[in-house]
Amino acid sequence: MRWERHHIEIEESILTVLCQPEFVQAGVEAIEKTRRVISSYASCDRIFAETHAPHTPVGDAPALIAHMCRAGRAAGTGPMATVAGAVAEACVKAIIAAGACEAVADNGGDIALFIREPVYIGLYAGRDFPARMAFHVRPRPGVFGLCTSAGTVGHSHSYGLADAATVLSEDVLLADAAATALGNRIASPEDLEHCFDPLSVLPEMEGALAICQGRVALWGALPELMKMDVDIDLITRGRVPQVKGEV
Repeated sequence: MRWERHHIEIEESILTVLCQPEFVQAGVEAIEKTRRVISSYASCDRIFAETHAPHTPVGDAPALIAHMCRAGRAAGTGPMATVAGAVAEACVKAIIAAGACEAVADNGGDIALFIREPVYIGLYAGRDFPARMAFHVRPRPGVFGLCTSAGTVGHSHSYGLADAATVLSEDVLLADAAATALGNRIASPEDLEHCFDPLSVLPEMEGALAICQGRVALWGALPELMKMDVDIDLITRGRVPQVKGEV
């Protein structure tokens, strides 16, 4: 058995986690700890939690908060644009630290991975997008992120109308923020021509994809895209309210 699929809901955090069952609790505890750190800091720095613009942390901020602000500043977003990636990354790192060989955490399309064998990650850009595609993601050293934002799919805030804006980076938080920034730049298919320009100056950015009204644009180096049926029932979404930390 390579791993099992686990559904985790902790307040606003809703994740699908792939790992062996004995390591799930480590991931749950990491999610809870990460949320506490962010919530505690936000109670002292209201701008941090509310702004959609780059923000500088105040005082002796925790390392996580500094990382969130740094990633947001690089991408041109507020620090909370990184929160889903931060939670996913913390979950995966905790599972690996507990002794697992592999783990994947999908936090609403913001995915952190530590893998030793290839995985397929389906790409969903709404019911009106006819193509069924998946990324064939190959192993690499360390934890990395494949994060997706959208203005027409899901509940995340976006200033744009992208059906999908996906970014690959070894920095999961930066991938999350950059996906948000990319999605914000796309209001129509015409925007696809120049939407990647800000990413090209960030050395941590490896590749990106954008979809708007059936048109697709690619930049940099992404995992191989393959035609594949995508089971939309596996998309991470909230379920009936559960006991905190239940998997």
